Amino acid sequence: MEDRFACALACTECARACAQRASLLEQDGTDHQELVRRKGIMCAEVCDATCRVLSEDASVDEAGIRAQLEWCRTVCLESARVFDRHPGAGEDAAACRTCAETCTDFIETLV
Repeated sequence: MEDRFACALACTECARACAQRASLLEQDGTDHQELVRRKGIMCAEVCDATCRVLSEDASVDEAGIRAQLEWCRTVCLESARVFDRHPGAGEDAAACRTCAETCTDFIETLV
């Protein structure tokens, strides 16, 4: 249960960081800024959905939880790589990596 809570907390932090990063960027037409904005929005949505799955104790089976965690981990790592190339987004990239790591840790408890 502690791993589940830690994962949900990391997903919440990541969702907040990604949503904030996306909202800071204007749609100025540059490809990189648009990529950062899109990745931020996607990552926030996936992390939010993962939190909902983790909070629904009995309604999602272990295979469904595992699939959601793997999707979240993948999106977080992709977002972190994009944020790494954007000035001032280091903390957001770190939040994404922390979320990916906690998802990995929680997946290992499901074995």
